Amino acid sequence: MQYADYRRWSERATDWIEQYHASISEQPVRSTVKPGEILDRIPASPPEHAESMESIFADFEDIIPDGLTHWQHPRFFAYFSANAAPASMVAEQLSSAIGAQGMLWQTSPAVTELEIAMTGWLREALGLPPTLAGVIQDSASSSTLAAVLTMRERALAFEGNRTGLSDKGRIRIYATDQAHSSLDKAIRIAGIGQDNLVRIPTNEDLAMSSTSLAEQIARDRREGHIPAGITTVIGGTSVGASDILRPVLEICRDQGLYSHVDAAWAGSAMICPEFRHIWDGIELADSIVFNPHKWLGAQFDCSVQFLAGPADQVRTLGVRPGYLKTLEHSKVTDFSDWGIQLGRRFRALKLWFLLRAYGLEGLRRRIRNHVAWSNELRDRLAQVPEIEITSPCRLSLFTFRYVPSDASDPNEATERLLQTINADGRLYLTQTMHDGRFVIRVQVGQFETTRDDVLMVADIVRELVSVR
Repeated sequence: MQYADYRRWSERATDWIEQYHASISEQPVRSTVKPGEILDRIPASPPEHAESMESIFADFEDIIPDGLTHWQHPRFFAYFSANAAPASMVAEQLSSAIGAQGMLWQTSPAVTELEIAMTGWLREALGLPPTLAGVIQDSASSSTLAAVLTMRERALAFEGNRTGLSDKGRIRIYATDQAHSSLDKAIRIAGIGQDNLVRIPTNEDLAMSSTSLAEQIARDRREGHIPAGITTVIGGTSVGASDILRPVLEICRDQGLYSHVDAAWAGSAMICPEFRHIWDGIELADSIVFNPHKWLGAQFDCSVQFLAGPADQVRTLGVRPGYLKTLEHSKVTDFSDWGIQLGRRFRALKLWFLLRAYGLEGLRRRIRNHVAWSNELRDRLAQVPEIEITSPCRLSLFTFRYVPSDASDPNEATERLLQTINADGRLYLTQTMHDGRFVIRVQVGQFETTRDDVLMVADIVRELVSVR
């Protein structure tokens, strides 16, 4: 294929995309193929000679759709949404066509400077202090890893990267059991060790106990350990729990520890001023991450990290051999020093398109609707016989379980119900463990979902429970 053929095939792809989204609500939300079924339809070896685009596209249409779980389906209520608003999709196509490598300012000044502008727009939209600097990472996992590495290096006077960790003692990071598993992975990758991720007890609302935190830090110091940092959550993945930030972040300041706030999902809701009480005290944080590619509508991947002082993270992660130096300018920003990756995609473009195409009020309206519809759905599900609501509606996330009168094990009954719901195909829900119970999560956040789509969950659950 040549560039001269691009118009024809991009138009063909656009036609397919338009039809895909027009008919997506008629498809089962989750793929129904069996393991290995798609793999068996793909040749085991690559072709020796070029194949026609006609053949390639025909195989795409024939093989791939059956193996897709439709994340843009309006009844996708599993995990957290990974949205793809149409304006964001257009920007992503342009970004792919440009193919810019934005590792340094000089490799494409527009990539860097639009990123500075867009993180500034989002900082203002979220009500964050103007002193925070922003950077676009690929995912919250990378932002958390960057924060953990910075915690480690600050605690070791920035000697860990140079001399290693073998003689440094036990570095301690603090979080609750509501923290995302990406923190566990970051602790391992950073060489700190899983046993040094200290789980702090929570109160009845699953928020970190600041008293227990202070006591644990003091205990670790007495035992010769090295307290390094604290990760808090706003809108945890399991049941949407949030830490009470202000007292925890004040302890961070008092103890000289680095703080990271994981608001990957719930951070988007902070464009609505009425929800900002959830992260009162956020201005005290050293690092904050939220994912516009979740609730805000940006095409995956797009995660924004805000930093109170980027110098520490740049000192931790920046590596500048001679071939990566920007010779002409001494005051430009090179974002490759701010994260794990050297190579960087043009992610700011989709934020620019998204924020302009829908406006903050349009995005707020969606989020407010999702929260309202989730609360309405919770109330309807609570009226279904033998359905028990197991966690409150936190923004647009809650959980429930199935407790039939004749069931010896509600966990097994709930798991069977979840399997039945997902096999039915009209919805897609996922599970979590909460208070030792297997429960079903409902999270409303798909960009094009409607009130009818959301309330259909109660109707389908009622129907499927009644036939069991």
